Amino acid sequence: MSKEVLDKIDYMIALIAEFANTYGLSSKQAYEYLQRYEGLNFVDDFYDVEHTLSFDDAVNDLTIYCKRMGGRLG
Repeated sequence: MSKEVLDKIDYMIALIAEFANTYGLSSKQAYEYLQRYEGLNFVDDFYDVEHTLSFDDAVNDLTIYCKRMGGRLG
């Protein structure tokens, strides 16, 4: 795997953990929520921007996006 792909994976794992901490979820629950409401696709598509933001800002972006897709957290 390329360094770029590994960096993206590391970032997504850390972001899932931050999302879980923000909403009092387990990492598994956060992953499933983000998968269900397409948050992981959002991060994958916009990684080039999202990884330059603070985790607080990235979690906020995820929350807004998932709400638009039917999620209820936040």
